[in-house]
Amino acid sequence: MDRQTIEIYDAKAADYAKLITSDAPSRHLRAFMEALPKGGHALDLGCGPGNAAATMRDAGFRVTALDASAKMVELGKERYGLDITLGTFDDVIQTAEYDGIWASFSLLHAPRDHIPRHLTAIHTALKPQGIFVIGVKTGTGTERDSLGRQYTYFEPAELDALLRAAGFTPTSSATGSDTGLAGDISPWIIVTAHA
Repeated sequence: MDRQTIEIYDAKAADYAKLITSDAPSRHLRAFMEALPKGGHALDLGCGPGNAAATMRDAGFRVTALDASAKMVELGKERYGLDITLGTFDDVIQTAEYDGIWASFSLLHAPRDHIPRHLTAIHTALKPQGIFVIGVKTGTGTERDSLGRQYTYFEPAELDALLRAAGFTPTSSATGSDTGLAGDISPWIIVTAHA
């Protein structure tokens, strides 16, 4: 991952946690949890301060959480008692380990040319028919936001093709737009797929 992006998340961890923390899980996280087997094993990939990981844990799932920001790891431990692994997308090296992988607006920080290998690794880490949810900002190209974070943008058809090339079967998607940490409104897509 881009070192500058990680440093910005370290510096803005508390602000980011305030932005994304809510009292109830999003409809996308609820649907993800409903698709997991009872007590299943989920990976929260790029978990940030751990709010989704804590929600899954509290719902009875076994959760592994991974994030590249040391400050996010600290926040997850302080706020939710989570044992978050400090690491990057390259640390997804398991085979048939997870019932589901939740990658909510994390993989968009990976360089475009790394996305195929990350998706292949995620597919390998999932059990057969495991569920994968990915959220990214839509658009084209790669650029830094006003805070300096590196973003890779995807058009829906491109993301669909990348998922299929990695062996996934996309089953549903949702689009929208929200205000992010930088204060701008960005369009996004969340895709649910099966291994």
